[in-house]
This record gives sequence, structure tokens and C-alpha cells, in this order.
Amino acid sequence: MKTIKEQYYIQAKQWMIEAGKIIRERMDQPLFIETKSGRNDLVTEMDKNIEQFFAARIEQTYPNHRMLGEEGFGDHVTDLQGTVWIIDPIDGTMNFVHQQKNFAISLAVYEEGIGLIGCIYDVMADDFYHAIHGEGAYKNGVRLPRLNERLTLEGTMLACNHFWLCTNKLVSYASMEKLVRSVRGVRTYGSAALEFAFVADGTLDAYMSMRLAPWDIAAGMILVREVGGVTTTVYGEKINLLDNGPILTSNAGVHGEIVAYTKHKK
Repeated sequence: MKTIKEQYYIQAKQWMIEAGKIIRERMDQPLFIETKSGRNDLVTEMDKNIEQFFAARIEQTYPNHRMLGEEGFGDHVTDLQGTVWIIDPIDGTMNFVHQQKNFAISLAVYEEGIGLIGCIYDVMADDFYHAIHGEGAYKNGVRLPRLNERLTLEGTMLACNHFWLCTNKLVSYASMEKLVRSVRGVRTYGSAALEFAFVADGTLDAYMSMRLAPWDIAAGMILVREVGGVTTTVYGEKINLLDNGPILTSNAGVHGEIVAYTKHKK
């Protein structure tokens, strides 16, 4: 008999694969694109349709659960009591619009504040990441190994976006410059969910972003946790999952060294 965690995972994967198929089938159709907080914060009718897809299925299957989603079709969630599904229907909307790849569906289930399952689906690559609390993290059904904590900062591949250079008001520029010069290389992928997944599978060693929302990080935090990684604010503080803020997720072996740079606020 399957545990409740496994039941949630099976149901979530079924819905996510179905949603991914919908996205791929409609990829060549014209998009209606809007902006939210600014010209770089895009939303399409696809984002909205996919979130509505999840909202309808969760309400029908689990009427006592709540859903927190980026596009506002879920519930007004102010706490993590009970069971809460946290969903980003398309994480990396700009990539979706301009590249038609490098975006993901992100879904997590939290119960009484504990992350039970986290799933990230790279729709166009057809790569499915999932993690179950206490049972490890997987990519396409293959268990991911624990991260090598003997990693050095000099050997670290770090992901962060260009906003650290353009509009950073959180960490001193001098500290960021020293950090960038200390690591092996810096990359930008444009999807927080995928960057969390890449930390979990070892493609990246660390990822930091200036402002992430609950739906950006909820699933990825579970993946990284299940391979021995660490997720905090960039200042090394515990995350309030219902707040937006600057996030650092990384291999535990270099987390403290990175925080030694990023804890210096402007």
C-alpha cells in the first residue's frame, strides 16, 4: 500500500505530464502576452490556463487542500497549516516566450509546513525531477547521489542573474565581485526551478537570486534538501516560505563560504 506521500507524487506527476503535453501541443499557436510588475515580468494565457488546469484538479481531487499559485487562481494562503500545493505553471516565462525551451512546471506539496514532495518538469527536454521527503531525489526515475561536500569555492559553478549587476540593493558590489572572481564560473538559465534542479543534480553547485517567490522555490528546496544541499536567504537566514526574498541554494560544502560574501548588505 502506497504512503500518502507516494500517492501525492503519483497524482502530481500524472497532472504535470498532462500539462506538459498541453503546452507542447499549443507551442506554435499565437501567444497573448501581458506584463505584470514591469516589462521583464511576463505572463501569457498559457501560464493562466495551466494554473487553472491544476487548480481545477486539486479542488476536485482534494477539496480540503489549498493551492498557492503564481497567477492567482488558487487560494489566499497566509500560513502552511494543513496541506498546501504550491505551483508555478510556467517558471521561466520569458524563456517560454523567446526560446520555447528552458522553462519548467514546478509543483510542491507541503503538509503542516513540511515539504512532502517536490516536482520540477523541464517540459521541452522531457526531464522530470522529483523528491519525496526522506526518500531522496530523482531525475527521470534515477536516484540522484548526495552532493559531494568536499567541493571548494574555487571549483564552484554558480548561477545568478544579471540583476545582481543592474539593480542589486541587497549585497555590496565589492562582495559580489569578490565572489564572482572566486568561483570557477557563473551561469544564467532564466528559470529558478531549473536552477534548483541543476543544483540538485550537480550541474550547478550554487544558485542565488535577488527576489524569489514561494512558487519559485517550494519544489526546488525539497529536491536540494534530499541530496544534502542547503537553502537559505543569501544572508544565511532561515527562509519564510510565504515571503519573497533573496535566496541561496547550494552544495553544503560551499554554502558557508558563499554566505561569507553575500552577508555584506549594501
